[in-house]
Amino acid sequence: MRWVRDGLFVILLTLIAPIAAQAAPYAAMVMDMRSGEVLYSKNADTPLHPASLTKMMTLYITFQAIEHGEFSLDSIVTVTKHAASQPPSRLGLRPGQKIAVRYLIRAAAIKSANDAAAALGDYIGGSEEGFAARMNRTARQLGMKNTHFVNANGLTRKGHLSSAHDMTIMGRHLFFDFPQYYNIFSRRSADAKVRTVYSTNRKFLAAYKGADGIKTGYTSASGFNLTASAKRGEKRIIATVFGGTSTAQRNAKMADLLDLGFKRAPTHARTIRPAIPQYIAPAQSPMLMVNLAPKKSPRPDIRPTVPNADSDAISTALAAAVQADQVDEVTDIPEDVAEGAQDGVADAEDVVVADAGTLGIGAEITASPRPQRNPRDIQIADVTKSLPAEVTKATPLAQAQAHDAAVAADKAGQDGTEKPSDVQLASYDPGASDGPKFVQSTKPQPETVELAEAHTLDLDGNGKANGAKAPSSFVQSTDPQPETAQMAAAPEKRKSEIILAALTPPAPGPAQKPRVVARVSSSGGRNWGVSLGLFGSRFAAERHMLTTALMESDTLGEALRKVATRKTGYEANFVGMTQDMAQLACARLEARAMDCKVVGP
Repeated sequence: MRWVRDGLFVILLTLIAPIAAQAAPYAAMVMDMRSGEVLYSKNADTPLHPASLTKMMTLYITFQAIEHGEFSLDSIVTVTKHAASQPPSRLGLRPGQKIAVRYLIRAAAIKSANDAAAALGDYIGGSEEGFAARMNRTARQLGMKNTHFVNANGLTRKGHLSSAHDMTIMGRHLFFDFPQYYNIFSRRSADAKVRTVYSTNRKFLAAYKGADGIKTGYTSASGFNLTASAKRGEKRIIATVFGGTSTAQRNAKMADLLDLGFKRAPTHARTIRPAIPQYIAPAQSPMLMVNLAPKKSPRPDIRPTVPNADSDAISTALAAAVQADQVDEVTDIPEDVAEGAQDGVADAEDVVVADAGTLGIGAEITASPRPQRNPRDIQIADVTKSLPAEVTKATPLAQAQAHDAAVAADKAGQDGTEKPSDVQLASYDPGASDGPKFVQSTKPQPETVELAEAHTLDLDGNGKANGAKAPSSFVQSTDPQPETAQMAAAPEKRKSEIILAALTPPAPGPAQKPRVVARVSSSGGRNWGVSLGLFGSRFAAERHMLTTALMESDTLGEALRKVATRKTGYEANFVGMTQDMAQLACARLEARAMDCKVVGP
């Protein structure tokens, strides 16, 4: 039913619009965008119905709120019943619908959707009346003396009035105060999430050379309105027309007004930026009302971990398996992890509990690490045959261990058992005739035994052994390594004589003649730059340069920002560029409808 009602409303407007528009009063204003000079005026200060030109103020306040952190482009707006009930043109919003601010901006600027503009107004101002109060306060700060707003979308209401002069000022502030958003007014279409929206001004943008915005408007009381901007060469003109009788007639009239402006405007004109209005933070804002700062920073809980079957857990499980007849129930996970599993802390797939009835030597284990190497029995030789600790350098603990091992070995011999001889401790003999030696008594390896037998057997002339047996023990003499011998030797005494370095500086050599080296400058011709125009303060110039550098980082990323003080203001410049880079930067900035001039050496 709603779509049927909206369709009938559109048809009714189509039938009565030409008749009603004929009675709408005519007004026009042409202004040099750079300097603000008025080039043409006709009934420009007469209060009239602005229609959807009102949305320029709605968007201006939205951009201002985003810049000052009241919310962001991605903030979510809940559509009110008031916003959803607005008549066409509409985006098609429903009460309670969630939609991001960026989509509402696109719908209001490009399609001139009344419900999108009302949704922004309700979100920012809290209500239609609250947002209208903010609109009127901002209008006074901008110098719009003949303007009074009642709603956010411009639908005809008693007391909702503006003038061609005020709307021209409004468009100029959008251009200078928010250049980063100004390009939205030149888009032919955009995605507004609910649907793809198409510009109501696309015919004029396509027909007039240099046109890049701004906003259309129509109601039966206002007629066909338009505020438009265009640039040709160094000239940029902005104009407003009220009371057009049709879209075609309005576009034709706007083309005549812009042509007049380009004809009357000087080629070179000083750019005078309008004063930025003072920002007044709202008493209650969707973002400022909520304090998002954390009030405390508790220590985070320990992350629950999957039980790790390390060597201790394996040993415990095996011991429990051996004594299974004494154990009623066994699990292969720590107790604290098991409790965590019951509380839902650990995942069911990560925790495995063994069945008490099947657990044994062959039971499943959650992890099977490589077992540790079985420690080898080590026996220490009889230390009575070794030299004192002063010679062997053995520690008291090592001596005690060696003594206990020797006593145990003697006892084993007395009992008739075999003395272990796996590993024996070597003795050090520094008084040998041919130098220090290590004498080691050990059970020889098979290869060593074979060598010993070959040397100890007496062979007769026929090459047969006389029956002698190999010795039961093998004494191996090993020459110490150089490092060991050096450690055993007495430390060398330090020489008493110390020769200090000479403090007398060396005699100066023959003076060399200075050489003059000439080289080509490495600047690469970086003596070009671009000028972005004059500003009322150094802060404004620096802010504009920073914004521009962020938008055009490809061409201005390596350039130096410089503010030059002039008699008429502060000039914002990018210097240290090549000629090609400067020309490319200006071309790209002009494509964004921004003032730029190449400055040469």
